[in-house]
Amino acid sequence: CQLGGLWRNEQDSLMEISAVRDDGDFQGKYLTRVTLAGTCARASPLKGAQQQLGEGGWPTFAFTVRWDKFSNATTAFAGQCFVDAGGKETLTTTWLLREAVGSLKDDWKATR
Repeated sequence: CQLGGLWRNEQDSLMEISAVRDDGDFQGKYLTRVTLAGTCARASPLKGAQQQLGEGGWPTFAFTVRWDKFSNATTAFAGQCFVDAGGKETLTTTWLLREAVGSLKDDWKATR
């Protein structure tokens, strides 16, 4: 499973990952559907790492996206890449989005 390349999710957001380095590190950019639908699409930087595999198995990975171009938030993604019998690669992820809040009292509502 190769993480490098262009990926589209179910909400039509786009993610482009540069080639994964030998140590598993990678970077790229993320374009949300929200910005793609507007008049000015904005790419947000992403950085991550892929777990290096031994024999067999499907790689796990994690990356963060900094939404500083249009939001004071950061999202962390963790997932795994799978390849089906037909050769189709699929990424599955779980994510947490953290928005800035004005006080410790409001911390409870900052993470989705």
